[in-house]
Amino acid sequence: MKATEQTFQQIERAIRKVADKFPTNDESGILTDIHLRVTQDTGELVAFDDDDKEITRCIIEQWIENKDDNFYEDVAVVLRSVLTKQKDLIEKMAILKPYSFVLEDDDHEHLAELYLVDDDTAIIDQELMAGLDKDLDNFLEDLLKD
Repeated sequence: MKATEQTFQQIERAIRKVADKFPTNDESGILTDIHLRVTQDTGELVAFDDDDKEITRCIIEQWIENKDDNFYEDVAVVLRSVLTKQKDLIEKMAILKPYSFVLEDDDHEHLAELYLVDDDTAIIDQELMAGLDKDLDNFLEDLLKD
């Protein structure tokens, strides 16, 4: 599924609404993660905090009744892209660090960690890490030969 420009705009607007609920200030007193729940049948994207309180919701028209087998993997890629693009906005939210944006399905099942906000830690995308084990094994083997 290739996301349309409208899809990106709808998600960006939803993320801005989340950030508006946690305005930047000097004190970050809230301890929470942001859970993004996506419903494949309705195209609904709902943001919740750790206490399951709704922050915002929207309908992503492109996702309505999407029957793709890899729907949630595609959604995760799009959401990561939007979160990365809005990095400056989301990293200034008044939430105690570290906090995460997490993808969940409509059954509240954790599917993916989308974005981690922390001063010292970064989550590396799985695609970037593909083949790392083999590369490390080859490096170690070459090192031990010498």
